Amino acid sequence: MRVAFFVHCFFPAHYFGTETYTLELARHYREMGVDARVVTAIFPGEPPAPDLVTHYDFEGIPVTCIDKNRLPNTRVKDTYYQPDMRPILTQVLREIRPDVVHVTHLVNHTAALLEVVRELGIPTFASCTDFFGFCFNNRLEAADGSLCAGPAPDRSNCMACYVRDAGRQPNARALLRWGSHRYVVNWIADAANLARRFPPLRGGPVDGLLEDLAQRPDTLRYLYSTYREIVTATRFLRGAYERNGFSNPMRSIHFGVDIDRREKPTRASGHRPVIGYIGQIARHKGVDILIDAFNRLPANSAELHIWGASDQEPHYVARLHASIDSAAVSFRGSFAKERMREVMDSIDLLVIPSRWYENSPLVLLNALATHTPVVVSDVEGMTEFLEPERNGYAFERGSVDDLERVLRALVRDRAALAALSATTSYERTPRIMAAETLAIY
Repeated sequence: MRVAFFVHCFFPAHYFGTETYTLELARHYREMGVDARVVTAIFPGEPPAPDLVTHYDFEGIPVTCIDKNRLPNTRVKDTYYQPDMRPILTQVLREIRPDVVHVTHLVNHTAALLEVVRELGIPTFASCTDFFGFCFNNRLEAADGSLCAGPAPDRSNCMACYVRDAGRQPNARALLRWGSHRYVVNWIADAANLARRFPPLRGGPVDGLLEDLAQRPDTLRYLYSTYREIVTATRFLRGAYERNGFSNPMRSIHFGVDIDRREKPTRASGHRPVIGYIGQIARHKGVDILIDAFNRLPANSAELHIWGASDQEPHYVARLHASIDSAAVSFRGSFAKERMREVMDSIDLLVIPSRWYENSPLVLLNALATHTPVVVSDVEGMTEFLEPERNGYAFERGSVDDLERVLRALVRDRAALAALSATTSYERTPRIMAAETLAIY
């Protein structure tokens, strides 16, 4: 059997959760005798490839890469359905000739891929790791910072998210930056949605932009019907798709992680607890919430180590550095995935303070597997893995006060924090995950 995995980006240039998930499936499929391949893409604006379609190997996995610099997005619709991709995707699939296509993310390929596999008669499955199928920003985070249930009937909340994101761009005009403010963005979106129905906006660029946003959920829901079955990372994610009208057969298969599961190193007497953060340093990840809560802890009661690249949102990172009150906070940079166990050994507690609906983040599973207790925002995509008082605690999403309360209690009772390590574990491996996924076909 030959399986082609389609993912928005891939190693070695991109190495976050969905890319790692795709790599693990492909690697273990090949160990099971399946001819697994990956089809990925270069984002517009990244260093270009010499040709539209190039090929390389990564850890023994054949990879086909499409350079989207040659097919840049010209309108919002191109971000989710770009007909110009159809001939390229058709060519790639005819060359690979897979028995099964498995999509782990549609960004860059867009839902045009689903039309192509339907025409070619290739059985196609999907793994959903976020809310791309019905959410404009993929995160179910509303423009005012609250959590969202999905598109409103008039799609005004999707339009508000577009205005917010556009207003945060470095080259955004002053009026757009003002309009993206959380207290006015919903009003701006409602007004634009109403105004586009009348001259002079009707039929113009603004009307076309808002129509692209309005049609997005319906277009994707229709094209997702191509999938024979959808795998979701969590039960919560499955429910979110079902509540937003997706009727495909679905099942939840928890991710697995490959990591040394030996006991955590014994701490020396007088050891000062180390609180850790590992991941993207970006606003939706809530790193500012963690730093603000840590700043309130008693002096010398703990250290905070922040691991992650600092070039994704430079202005946000600069604000974080300016907010630090203690030398006990240090930015450690990024690290190779092979060092995950080493980094986990260096911390006593991992905090994931995300503002959005995280879904089974791999760093959470790696923490549990290395007997590192966790504190997470109380969103279902993470609390699904939480056993309070056995492997960690949850705090109210976005609340500095509540995170401070949880951290203060843990650093005050160091024996209780150390004891959590003995009851923290996670046994699922990528091979188990891959075998369960392969069985679906």
